[in-house]
Amino acid sequence: MTDLLVYGATPGGIACAVRAAREGLNVVLVDHSQHLGGFLTSGAGGWETPCDYLRSPIYAEVLQAITGYYRSTYGEDSPQHLASMPQRGSRRHIDRAKVEPRVAEQVFDTLIEREKRITVYRGWYPSEAQREGTLLVSVTFRSMTGDETRMVEANCFADASYTGDLAAVAGVPCRVGRESRDEYGEPHAGRVFVENHRSAPAGQIGWPADSASGKLNLRTFGHASGPVFYPESTGEGDGAVMAYNYRLILTDDPANRVEVLRPEAYQASDYHGVAWASIVPNIPNRKIGWNAGRLIGPQHGYPEGDWPTRHRIDREYRDFIVGFLYYLQHDSEVPAETQEFWKPYGLPRDEFPDNGHLPYEVYVREARRIVGRAVFTEHDGLPVGADRRTPVHADSIATTDWPLDSVACHATVVGESAMDGVFFLSEESRPAQIPYRCLLPQGLDNLLVPVCLSASHVGWGPIRLEPVWMQTGEAAGFAAALSAKQGIPPAQLNPCELIRTLVDHRFMVSFFNDVDPADAAPWVPAVQYLGTLGFFDGYDALPHEPLGASAETWIDRWKQLSPRASELDPNLTRGDAALQVFRDLGVCASAGVDTNLLRANLASQGALIN
Repeated sequence: MTDLLVYGATPGGIACAVRAAREGLNVVLVDHSQHLGGFLTSGAGGWETPCDYLRSPIYAEVLQAITGYYRSTYGEDSPQHLASMPQRGSRRHIDRAKVEPRVAEQVFDTLIEREKRITVYRGWYPSEAQREGTLLVSVTFRSMTGDETRMVEANCFADASYTGDLAAVAGVPCRVGRESRDEYGEPHAGRVFVENHRSAPAGQIGWPADSASGKLNLRTFGHASGPVFYPESTGEGDGAVMAYNYRLILTDDPANRVEVLRPEAYQASDYHGVAWASIVPNIPNRKIGWNAGRLIGPQHGYPEGDWPTRHRIDREYRDFIVGFLYYLQHDSEVPAETQEFWKPYGLPRDEFPDNGHLPYEVYVREARRIVGRAVFTEHDGLPVGADRRTPVHADSIATTDWPLDSVACHATVVGESAMDGVFFLSEESRPAQIPYRCLLPQGLDNLLVPVCLSASHVGWGPIRLEPVWMQTGEAAGFAAALSAKQGIPPAQLNPCELIRTLVDHRFMVSFFNDVDPADAAPWVPAVQYLGTLGFFDGYDALPHEPLGASAETWIDRWKQLSPRASELDPNLTRGDAALQVFRDLGVCASAGVDTNLLRANLASQGALIN
């Protein structure tokens, strides 16, 4: 019997296990692979986030360990060290922090090895689960290489895999594919054809325009979907998921380069007309990531396929991208300038040495998503109201910053449209809050799902990034520890207590342009916390500005939350005023006042809280 069983040693699963162990729980961490770290150690090449904040403690620790490695190995401000950090003087997303997969794996392995309360099982997948009513009791795992089984009993469970396999065998309701437009009223749901990507206008460095102009503290993207829907956009739902691909890491360093040879089943005709972009540049030590080779169709069989099926699909994507590189380097139909660009590249000798220098697995963009006690939809990622902020959630445990997006689900096009399912709402989207309820499946009280969490297909876009999952994973670790201390399952945990714990540990549960969640200022947790209660308008907290005319509104909201509410001096800074309210609400909680009900009362009064 263990305190917590975590399936899926993705970055989110590792953050969950490490946090729970540090909070005193004994943890068993299980993964189907022999290599831990998920996509980040299998071809990502960098951190997909336009937000430079160190948004949660273990995420910050991992980034700092990576930059520390490059600093100590290659020197302060060496090209490798600089590439491992967001590029100074640039606001473009492409200049985000980069990392070699081998270094990411080394950092994750070290992080786990330091926690003596964590036991790791590599090469196992869940095959059965035992339940007693609304509680999961045990999970039986099967070896990836044989018929051996192993049963693990635990008080609490977390599914941090990309495929939701533990949730599925536990009988949790899951979704695969696209909801119809009618289900949640999402404009981009279901079958959809939009204008192909558009570039930013002259003089604008990228999308969104607010980021380009400095009004939004996020990095910019070089493209956005056009606003036009083609008439064939019926919004009909189906079982389609986003296309996958195999993300190669390549190098042009002759001392580290392994040449790609002609694949056995190579057919040049397979690659005619296939786009070879895009590239993740400037990975340390003369490496790039290659984000191409999106075969559209094989991915649909992956989410609910058995492991032989998944391995077959994985090989199909791997063989396609390797053949594509050979084609670009050798085929006579490839333009000379394209051949000249690709000729120097090969597989890095120091990456994936036990797998032919190829990443371990296909990039699973979307698989199962649980049906939880809340569903993150397109509406959660779009601004509302006069202040143009996304809806506020009183139980927010993490934030998104990536746009609402989807790559192709089917290869169909209409006129000049993008393929069916493609959209990239980099202009319209804004940072959003993720409710704790999205991690809680319906009908099961002691399972947390921080990766395949509850979201619609459209809402999934801004969630499916490792920095977000490291937040939700660590939040799940805190939730498991708090519920263990109280002797209750995570579904019965008062979210107020969880969120106060998170903000005290410098979690970003509310995004603000002018509040770095890692800042040591005493008012930072207060501003983050009150950001879940609608105390701040827009994305500017203005913590150093006087409260002024906002005092009356703040007092009204405070009184709806606390019987101890008092007056606020309009001359107080907004940060200090937040700290006064925050401390009072903490007293309420310690005195046994049901702050969860008080928050619900505030929501019923019309604050921007869902």
